[in-house]
Amino acid sequence: YVCGTRCLVCNYCVVVVKLDNYIGNCDKKGENIMACTTLLVGKNASYDGSTMIARNDDSGSGHFMPKKFVVVKADEQKEKYRTVISHLDIKLPKNPLRHTEMPNAVDGEGIWAASGVNEANVGMTATETITSNPRVLGADPLVVYKPAADGEKEIPGGIGEEDIVHIVLPYIKTAREGVKRLGSLLEKYGTYEMNGIAFQDVNEIWWLETIGGHHWIAKKVPDDVYVVMPNQQGIDDFDFVDALGKKKEHMCSADMKEFIKSNHLNLSNIETDWTHFDIRSAFGSHDDSDHVYNTPRAWYMLRYFNPHTVSWDGADADFTPSSDDLPWCLVPEKKITVEDVKYVLSSHYQGTVYDPYGAYGDKSMRGAYRSIGINRNDFLSVIQMRPDLEKDAQAVEWVAFASNAFNVLVPFYADVLTTPEYLSNTTGEVSTDNFYWGSRMIAAMADASYKKSIFHIERYKEKVMSRGHEIIGRYDALLAQERDVDKRMELKTAANEEVAAMVKKETIATLDKVLYELSNQMKNSYSRSDA
Repeated sequence: YVCGTRCLVCNYCVVVVKLDNYIGNCDKKGENIMACTTLLVGKNASYDGSTMIARNDDSGSGHFMPKKFVVVKADEQKEKYRTVISHLDIKLPKNPLRHTEMPNAVDGEGIWAASGVNEANVGMTATETITSNPRVLGADPLVVYKPAADGEKEIPGGIGEEDIVHIVLPYIKTAREGVKRLGSLLEKYGTYEMNGIAFQDVNEIWWLETIGGHHWIAKKVPDDVYVVMPNQQGIDDFDFVDALGKKKEHMCSADMKEFIKSNHLNLSNIETDWTHFDIRSAFGSHDDSDHVYNTPRAWYMLRYFNPHTVSWDGADADFTPSSDDLPWCLVPEKKITVEDVKYVLSSHYQGTVYDPYGAYGDKSMRGAYRSIGINRNDFLSVIQMRPDLEKDAQAVEWVAFASNAFNVLVPFYADVLTTPEYLSNTTGEVSTDNFYWGSRMIAAMADASYKKSIFHIERYKEKVMSRGHEIIGRYDALLAQERDVDKRMELKTAANEEVAAMVKKETIATLDKVLYELSNQMKNSYSRSDA
């Protein structure tokens, strides 16, 4: 079954594709839509001059996808790639780069590499599922797979979130190159869904948004700002003169101006000069569902980083959770840290009446909006490119699994030949021997015993992140004294193993604590002990 615009089940997703018993890209029914939240931090907005790209990778409602953290070596990257969802064959370039991935740990739905860093120190996270409108999707329909039927051959679909990291990241050496490669793939093969993708190197960050089936736009994130992206089209202001000219800070499909003109997509009341084009009104959505699912998340992130810049609360607020004109980016009131990124991508509207765990305010408003730190977070990746270190030590990939409201974020050097078993051995079988399932069990138990368990979670978070900083800092110092390439690789691998051993110990200890608290709240409990 194919729906060309909004999902008929939930009125949110862009497209539904049913292949046998599999439904992809449906937030209500399907297993595989990644209804995510993205945060991008320019190098002059971060605490240490790093560029940072971060994204929560989420499963659809009622589903959870086990994930793992692995390294894909160059000789493991096949030249012939076949998509699972759209049955599309793609020939990949020779000489791929070694890179990390966060693929699905369960076979059958494709790779879904999701996030990673290659050996050229380019980071990528994909994708943020975004929304559009019927005018765009009618002008450039999504390229959906059509199975063989009534004597007709099957027609492959385009590329999607399942594929994008795996077919782009190994072949690029700068963030800008990432935009160009993905743009060319979209123009050649099309896509069956609307997505946002971030690229990063030590100098800059680029954000690309797909427009319909074959078109795209991309904008360089200004160095002094951060960008918030829930599941909707985000870029607000765009310079087509630059994008179709010097391409200094903007890029797009070559025919984008003609596409806009011929399909009457410019909704501005004044004649545009194309240097400040209102992208969001042309390509985005402003549905009632956005005001429950999307804009509240953007509102909360902006409110956190710029609490005094404008008024966010009350009857006279400049912006509210349902504002359609929330800024795509802002200069933060203070420099942004990794801890800030983790907090905001774990948030459930703390400090507001919308907090589902809140014990104050209007009870009827608790849980009114979709939280950022939701039960079905599969993982969080924060890629940090540190400019003041040697190139092979610049990239640190911070990783967390399961619900961000209850998990911990741990750092790993990205330029390595292998990742620790505790993060790479995830399967579909529940086990305390890997980080994903340990995190998942802690989250479920802590949620069910929130008042008793939350202080265990707070201590867990502080201890693990403190130790993570300490371990990476210690090995940074050792690397600064070592010039031999092989010994440097050994040091980075040893650091990652030490981080993994530390977080395994603390995860098991915290699991024991929250299990104790929840066991004491069982309905068959009784206060009297044996006589």
